[in-house]
Amino acid sequence: MELPPGSDGQRTGRALSPAVIAGGVVAVLVLALLIYGLAAGPAAGLEPGSPVPEFKLVAFDGSSIDPHAQPGRVLVLNFFASWCDPCQREAPALEQVWREYQARGVQFYGIAYKDAAAKAQAFLDQFDVTYPSGSDPRNTIARAYGVTGVPETFVIDQQGLLVRQFLGEITADQLQQELDKLLSD
Repeated sequence: MELPPGSDGQRTGRALSPAVIAGGVVAVLVLALLIYGLAAGPAAGLEPGSPVPEFKLVAFDGSSIDPHAQPGRVLVLNFFASWCDPCQREAPALEQVWREYQARGVQFYGIAYKDAAAKAQAFLDQFDVTYPSGSDPRNTIARAYGVTGVPETFVIDQQGLLVRQFLGEITADQLQQELDKLLSD
């Protein structure tokens, strides 16, 4: 094999172009984000009859939310976001049911999902939501409950077991039926 003039058979190092380096950096970042997203994604969904994860949350009014500190109460957890159209449509129904059932031992909690606290608070004010609500800034509660989007509503019985999970918008009638079953036992 004949070598070009001035070549000693050794491969010479070539500098990589800035475009090649930038492309490699972007590829590494995309891969890292993909791995992070898979690792930080939602937990497996809860099954009816299973105990629900415990959590504590600071409400927008500064009070502490600790659902497990209230044993013997039926709980309704609603994951919402200000940017969510179905959340906006269901907010009046949730507030209506809360006002009807709170005296019967039912406690509602709203948990803002992937939303800025100020925007979530504005949403609650807009729809005159009076049940305690707070923000889940790292989505740790949402992941523990297996939330994949909003709205999602969880109905939990007096023993802390999941009774029903509603994916998507809920109506007052649907929620009242579940609560009536629990309160009639």
